[in-house]
Amino acid sequence: MDTEEMQAIGDTLMRIVTPEMTPKQLVKAARKEHPKASKKDIARAAFFSIIAHADEDHGKAKNLQAFAIAERINGS
Repeated sequence: MDTEEMQAIGDTLMRIVTPEMTPKQLVKAARKEHPKASKKDIARAAFFSIIAHADEDHGKAKNLQAFAIAERINGS
């Protein structure tokens, strides 16, 4: 996955994430716009998005952080 694709997925995640979303729901919603993205790609994009947008929206960054950490732990 290149940087542009990661940024595109990260932007999608920032737009769609809500506090009540489960990781499974977030992956499913992200794949609607990025069907070729793996769970690992989506988790990486979540980390990327947290770093890039943490100052803009703390709530969304916190939700993405929880998702990314959970996927990192479960994926290992």
